[in-house]
Amino acid sequence: MTIDSLQNFTTHILMKKAIYPGTFDPITRGHIDMVQRAVKCCEHLIVGVAKSTPKNVWFSTEERVALVKDALKHLENVEVKVFEGLLVEFANKENAGFLIRGVRAFSDFEYELQMALINRKLNADIETMFLMPAEEYGYVSSSRVREIAALGGDIGRYVTPRTLQALKDKIVSRSETKDTPRRSAAGG
Repeated sequence: MTIDSLQNFTTHILMKKAIYPGTFDPITRGHIDMVQRAVKCCEHLIVGVAKSTPKNVWFSTEERVALVKDALKHLENVEVKVFEGLLVEFANKENAGFLIRGVRAFSDFEYELQMALINRKLNADIETMFLMPAEEYGYVSSSRVREIAALGGDIGRYVTPRTLQALKDKIVSRSETKDTPRRSAAGG
């Protein structure tokens, strides 16, 4: 294979535009790791922050967007946008041909596979690409980070300094309204 044919091959496999969607409540170093992996595969990555979600979020859409933008400001070909409604409709509107999904464990894969197949039925032109995080982030999730933080645990290794401060501030404001989680981080 010549250099020219290798460059042509690389150009064909590089995705033009992809979307990495999520609630990012809050963004974690696991999310950042996924974005850094995804930007190697595409020319332009949109990090889609879900506006409406069935999840019980701690941060408003605006707060989540600000934290995501801050955490990803070092990456040039990344754009942060809010979306509402079906993900495939958002991808179609943005002319993105790929969805990036993170898979930490087999349980994630089962759920993500079902979503990918449904999305394919809704729009066969949009593909889903699964990426695995670095080992040190394989167990990190926003919900676990929030739970550990609410119970006074050290979450500094899982989030950026700005997100850490935002979580501390949110815990103070939530404790004033007595709205913190009551389950233990051990699941009991």
